[in-house]
Amino acid sequence: MTEKRFLQLPDVAETLDISMRQVYALVRRGDLRAIKVGGRGQWRVETSELEDYIQRCYAEADAAVQSGRVELD
Repeated sequence: MTEKRFLQLPDVAETLDISMRQVYALVRRGDLRAIKVGGRGQWRVETSELEDYIQRCYAEADAAVQSGRVELD
């Protein structure tokens, strides 16, 4: 079975273990790219965009740790 190219926003929320409100905020701010499809304007996130977002979060976290701005318990 092939992996889906696009995810619904609830799937994104589940993957990131965050609320739908947080997913909407990420999309609204442009932190996570999404597209509107279909006549009812359903939002979808391409799996590659989600992976890019996750990688950017890792890079930001690494930079924060390296600069001493964050302490890990």
